[in-house]
Amino acid sequence: MKKYLKNLTLQVVIAIVTGILIGHLFPSFGVELKIFADLFIKLIKMLIGPIIFLTIVIGFANMGDMKKIGKLGTKSLIYFEIISTIALLIGIVVMYLIKPGIGMDTSHVSESAADVAKYSQQASETSHGFKDFLLGIIPDSAVGALAKGEMLPILLFALLFAIALAALGEKGKLVTTFFEKMNDVFFRIVGMIMKISPFAAGGAMAYTIGKFGIGSLFSLGKMLASVYITMFLFVVIVLGAVAKFYGFSVFHLITHIKEEILLVLGTSSSESALPSLMKKLEQFGCSKPVVGFVVPTGYAFNPDGQCIYYTMASLFIAQAYGINLTFWQVLTLFGVLMLTSKGSAGVTGSAIITLTATLASLPGNAIPVEGIALLLGVDRFMSEARAITNVIGNAVATVVIAKSEKQFNQGKDRAEENLSMSS
Repeated sequence: MKKYLKNLTLQVVIAIVTGILIGHLFPSFGVELKIFADLFIKLIKMLIGPIIFLTIVIGFANMGDMKKIGKLGTKSLIYFEIISTIALLIGIVVMYLIKPGIGMDTSHVSESAADVAKYSQQASETSHGFKDFLLGIIPDSAVGALAKGEMLPILLFALLFAIALAALGEKGKLVTTFFEKMNDVFFRIVGMIMKISPFAAGGAMAYTIGKFGIGSLFSLGKMLASVYITMFLFVVIVLGAVAKFYGFSVFHLITHIKEEILLVLGTSSSESALPSLMKKLEQFGCSKPVVGFVVPTGYAFNPDGQCIYYTMASLFIAQAYGINLTFWQVLTLFGVLMLTSKGSAGVTGSAIITLTATLASLPGNAIPVEGIALLLGVDRFMSEARAITNVIGNAVATVVIAKSEKQFNQGKDRAEENLSMSS
């Protein structure tokens, strides 16, 4: 029995179930347990910047060939754009088929005006034009980007550093070796922090149930079910087909990263699993350069779960208010989301902010921004589906890019498969 209890996956499952019970039976106490999730996520975010920087520098410096680096980046961004576009389209199609917003009571929306105003203010503070987006990629200082954990600035600095280091040839080997040892230290710290992940998952789940209550699940049950079913079908059908085309099973990959998925389920944050996900994908067979580039870039440019949710949430509000959008209005919404969905994944609550910015930017207030109040009560529950879909989507993307670039160790993959079958 002790042997099974030492299994991290089982520990997280037990913690999530315990958290649900605590949140339901002792809601006030459950809300206070959020501190465990906040501490864990802060500890993980403390390491994300250095780990991404070191992984990219080590991988690309060892790769050496600048043409390969350029090809990897171009292929990754094209893949991200195609898959995230499909995710947006799927959300639109499902909403017009199921129409969960029809018949919703919008009379109580004004009661949540203060909450919506808070998100609207955050959206106006964080929304930028294309020029601001480009300038934002360049950090004020390299150290500042690492300290703040800003994904895209870290990627840019790491790429420039790796290219310069690779150009030094043998002179740069000493730096590369030092960085490899530093990377081992950081991942050892990740291993230490992961030991408390069950407390984080349980605490976050206790908070969610304690604050919003299980009853909130039923008030918007049709919308909630639509989101979960859509994301499940996206993973199984779309990502499953992509995986099959590239010669691997999406279910085998999901089994391999099950601990990360359960952690995301508990914390509702895909960032909480980023460091350990990178390590798991290397163990699965993907090369370090591919993992180091595709995973963090995917978090910014390939938020599959977010994309599905944005279109579904936008159309849900329109349906609830009885607004029949024209083809051109839907097309405009789609175009705006193509831009606003990028860089929005990772942190719980960011989806509502991005959705607010999206609706506010639509011509003629086509979809009322205040309608977001309809979703606030269950957003926390839907964020779990979004975050899990993001993690699986980026895991699939990493394997696809690794295989297409012939930087996948098939032997590692088979060894992991045999190990999982024997256990």
